[in-house]
Amino acid sequence: MARLPPANRTRAAIDIVADYIAQAGLKPSERLPTEHELMGALGIGRSTVREVMRHFQALGVVETRRGSGSFLRRSISAATVHMPLSFDPGPMRDGLLRTLDVRRGLEVEASMLAAVRAEAADIETMRATLEEMERVHLEKGTAGREDLAFHLSIYDATRNPLFGQLLAQMREAFELFFEKPFDRPDFARRSFPFHRELFDAIRAGDPAGAREKTLQILAIVEEDIKDMSQ
Repeated sequence: MARLPPANRTRAAIDIVADYIAQAGLKPSERLPTEHELMGALGIGRSTVREVMRHFQALGVVETRRGSGSFLRRSISAATVHMPLSFDPGPMRDGLLRTLDVRRGLEVEASMLAAVRAEAADIETMRATLEEMERVHLEKGTAGREDLAFHLSIYDATRNPLFGQLLAQMREAFELFFEKPFDRPDFARRSFPFHRELFDAIRAGDPAGAREKTLQILAIVEEDIKDMSQ
């Protein structure tokens, strides 16, 4: 039997862990089993456990406290942890353009809210992800995973968990932008300098400036989708 692709394996692991938590009878505010305990009980690897925990955190059902572990915020099960969104993207070009419409709405609002709500810790996290993105980009000419991490840090800075929950449901579609679409490592490369300007606007508490820079980044993305798909 062919191995499941990574995305399918992750979804299966999410269901397994959710069922395990439900069957254990854990209640909100109670501590979850450790990574090691989940690995041993369910036969899944550490990286998979961490991916599942990130998913639960994005959905707002799990809270991780440094030095204390992970705690359940609300009851979950395989039947209730998902709010699946699905669509047939068709050709790569059409799928990217449709997803871009949603990205534009979410990211413009998120960047403006981050400029208003970001606290010092959020700014430092954002700075760290940006600097890592810049380092990898200058070294390799592309930095898809690091670029995504920077945008995720902006979502977190909105202080609204619904952004993370929506992204968790659309993650596969969003990740198409960060995986060399059309097999072009230079996809959206021209937007690279605007990420620093976007960070500066958020740090300065300038929602209008953050909106402008986000739109500039996404305009370049749209241009490259149309040009590279010809």
